[in-house]
Amino acid sequence: MISPKTYPVPEDGIPMPQRIGAILAVAFGVSLSVIDGAIANVALPTIAQELGITPADSIWVVNAYQLAIMVSLLSFSALGNVIGYRKIYLAGLALFTAASIGCALAQSFIMLVFTRVLQGFGAAAVTSVNTTMIRFIYPKAQLGRGMGINATVVAVSSVAGPTIAAGILSIAHWQWLFAVNIPVGIVALVLGKRFLPYNPVRSAERRLDWRDALMNALTFGLLMASIEGASHGINSSILAAGLVALLIIGFFFVRRQLHETYPLLPFDLLRIPIFSVSILTSICSFLAQMLAMVALPFFLQHECGYNEVQTGLLMTAWPAVIMVVAPSAGIIVEYIHAGLLGGTGLIIMAVGLFLLAALPEGASQGEIIGRLILCGIGFGLFQSPNNSILIASAPPQRSGSASGMLATARLTGQTTGAALMALLFHIVPERSTHTALLLAGGFALTGAIVSLIRIRLPLPEELIRKTKKINS
Repeated sequence: MISPKTYPVPEDGIPMPQRIGAILAVAFGVSLSVIDGAIANVALPTIAQELGITPADSIWVVNAYQLAIMVSLLSFSALGNVIGYRKIYLAGLALFTAASIGCALAQSFIMLVFTRVLQGFGAAAVTSVNTTMIRFIYPKAQLGRGMGINATVVAVSSVAGPTIAAGILSIAHWQWLFAVNIPVGIVALVLGKRFLPYNPVRSAERRLDWRDALMNALTFGLLMASIEGASHGINSSILAAGLVALLIIGFFFVRRQLHETYPLLPFDLLRIPIFSVSILTSICSFLAQMLAMVALPFFLQHECGYNEVQTGLLMTAWPAVIMVVAPSAGIIVEYIHAGLLGGTGLIIMAVGLFLLAALPEGASQGEIIGRLILCGIGFGLFQSPNNSILIASAPPQRSGSASGMLATARLTGQTTGAALMALLFHIVPERSTHTALLLAGGFALTGAIVSLIRIRLPLPEELIRKTKKINS
């Protein structure tokens, strides 16, 4: 067994059985960071009552976490290029685990929100480099398989939060929603310190400008605040002031980034056609997924007549299918063009969403599950190939930035999808869920069209080795 102190920089993945330990370290860490984005939602009424705050104020338990991730994600991914992805990942895990202790012990609303912010910073560090760690864990020829496993963990974790929360709250107090992170975080830390590989860094990159980090935080913070404000009917003058500030700060931030050799907002990577197209496809897919995941509970309960427990069990069909399909897609992508596979997946997902929108009142469980299975198959077929293209198309020394952009695309899509659902509740209250499912299908179809464009673009070298040359 190789000692972690002398663990070499891998040339083409790390050997077995060390690879298993590294995979588990990444899986545990990223699952914690993604699940905690939604695990507290179910307990918000109880938290509000016990801490003596209003329901509106309790939303900050969720928003503080998401905001901390959004404002720091790209900074952590850039810092990974500077000091190494392993260090960022382990530091993020340690902060997340320590902050989870603070959340579990919090006796006041202010303390809970403060520790949730710290949790968010830890989660940002973990998610900013988790996909690029896959690039160094797996051999190049098996990159798709690694992305398939990682995509499965992210996809299942992103929709499993409420289900896990319901199970915990049925036998324990809300503090245990955060306390359960502690043993898992410790295990991930132990595995990470022992098995995660180092990556080469360049001396020219050993610099992170604090002004870039601050402008990035303000730009993405204002963007998220504006989206949330518009969807919740905030005062128009406040919203306008925020938008003006966003445009001004965003303008100077982008202009500054365009002249950087290694920009925090990676315009150098966005100039790679297949990378930028894949980012756009990712945003469309996660926007569609979040729209559906927020709309479906209301749709199934209010229009189909199912209760909360039945709704939760029915919706499990979507992530359950992803657990099977995403790893398989990671293997298939070695033989079929990733753009074709991803586009086909999003077409299947769009069909499932349109069929859900067409469900009659009082639809049977079989009709609902069949449509959810289609959505899960489609999303599972899409995500692994898309992630593989994103990471493989970036130069190895820019892998951290590619991973950060991948996570940013996911969060942007999810945030916009949730905000759009809230907006639909205001503007079309009678048909909000039906409209949301139609829109979700439209976004999935748009993503499919964009994905299929990639068939005519050159694939990254790491994905060419076994892929059938469809373009030739």
